[in-house]
Amino acid sequence: MRAAAIHAPSSDRMPGMLFSATPKDLKGTDHSLLDDKTRKRRPKTFGMDVKAYLRSVIPHLESGMKTSKSKDILSADEVLQWSHSLEKLLSNPTGQDVFGSFLKSEFSEENIEFWLACEDYRKTESDLLQKKAEKIYKAFVHSDAAKQINIDFCTRESTAKKIKAPTSTCFDEAQKTIYTLMEKDSYPRFLKSNIYLNLLNDLQANSLK
Repeated sequence: MRAAAIHAPSSDRMPGMLFSATPKDLKGTDHSLLDDKTRKRRPKTFGMDVKAYLRSVIPHLESGMKTSKSKDILSADEVLQWSHSLEKLLSNPTGQDVFGSFLKSEFSEENIEFWLACEDYRKTESDLLQKKAEKIYKAFVHSDAAKQINIDFCTRESTAKKIKAPTSTCFDEAQKTIYTLMEKDSYPRFLKSNIYLNLLNDLQANSLK
């Protein structure tokens, strides 16, 4: 199945999206990877239980899903919207989780973790900015960060200076760089991946029953 054409958001501004849930820490969510066998063989019962399949991909997803009484746990149309743009994908809480699981399989989960941390940081109260800015910087931006993001030297240095007197926008430049990286690199591969195509195909098949 071919993915729908991707319409990249305007490059002169960061997309206005809400952070779905405040992380307990900056280590990121504990996404589960699909093992090789799971990637090669789609679950036979997926059409019968979309919720169970999603839990097998992302164990913690249960808390963010609609109740079992809901007719549509996750619709095919909703998942198809994810192929319209990275902005559409990241504006959806479930989309964030599924994309995060894909990035973890590519060993680049620090990108979405940083992006989400920045979304959360932007809503931080002014008296807490300093502490949170230092935490994000040490986790993702510092040259010795355990989950160092891939940004250029000038952006890294500029961000280091900004957090000395932090504002709600001091990570905007670095966040925009990472967003563009995901948009041009990881996102196109995600749309061609088994994790996305199998999910979409099975939801579409399930909707016809």
